[in-house]
Amino acid sequence: MSDLRRLRAWWSARRRFEFCLTVAMVITLTGFCGALVMLPNSALLPKPHAAQATADAVGQAPATDPRLAEVRRSIEPFGPIVARQVTTGDGQQSLVVGHPAQRIEIDVLERELPAATTAVNDVWGTDWAQATTVVVASSPSEFAGLVHAGSMSAEVAAASVADPLIPGTRPTGQRIVFSPDAGRRLDPEGLRTLLRHELTHIATRAETRDGAPLWMLEGFADYTAHRGQGHRFADIAPTLTVQARLHELPGDLPADPDFTGRNAAGIYEQAWSVCAYIADKYDQSRLVELYRQIAAARQTPATEDQILHTVLGTSRADFVADWRNWLTTQTV
Repeated sequence: MSDLRRLRAWWSARRRFEFCLTVAMVITLTGFCGALVMLPNSALLPKPHAAQATADAVGQAPATDPRLAEVRRSIEPFGPIVARQVTTGDGQQSLVVGHPAQRIEIDVLERELPAATTAVNDVWGTDWAQATTVVVASSPSEFAGLVHAGSMSAEVAAASVADPLIPGTRPTGQRIVFSPDAGRRLDPEGLRTLLRHELTHIATRAETRDGAPLWMLEGFADYTAHRGQGHRFADIAPTLTVQARLHELPGDLPADPDFTGRNAAGIYEQAWSVCAYIADKYDQSRLVELYRQIAAARQTPATEDQILHTVLGTSRADFVADWRNWLTTQTV
């Protein structure tokens, strides 16, 4: 019986120990949970995405720059921001903005922007802001939002946008937006040329009216973009080169609807060649003067004829014929 009594005593003691241990654990866990409740949320939850973006957005650009604030509203929902401030023409400050995934393109554009501004100044002059905002989009939806379009063709690698122009005032809201795949489609030289093209649109915006002929607007931008880069005619206009060698020359100046058709690349080449021809036969200053007058309003063949008489001393028909002859001399 003594053994049984000792066993019962041991078993009772063990149960009391387990009960006490359980109570102690409950008290400890209750206190720990209470401490967690008292902690601020910031100590428990991961930082929201926007907070991370705010830290990254400063980069080399002042966080107080109003242009950065404007762009941030559009692109911050798409991820952290990288912003670079670049000194361009006459000590002005430009911005290159994007996301970390586009850092390679951002680096190229940051490096090329000062020289691109100088290239535009060499043709157009310095009477424009010379301070530009360049944004690299991270997705098609971000790209469309930045250029204020419901959707954008996958063929578009970059676009320049601005607020509606009020006559007699300076353009506002101007920026250049690169598509998310621009860096994959273009090498650094291609990005440089495209940057100069779009920057020309920015510089000339104050003297360009909506509806002006695209053969002048796009041709002039391409002329400025390629000028001084050592590009051969066949490199800039491969389709036009083949057509000229086959004696299949264009019969007239490029029409606006053709710039968005399936042969748009060849139409851009034609527009570039028209401006290159004017600069070669007449001179660059008269090309600029022709742009100012042609781009000032919508045109018809009759009004173009009048402007060509005034600036170049030739009729529209003779101008087209002489341009066609010039093309044959560039492709031999």
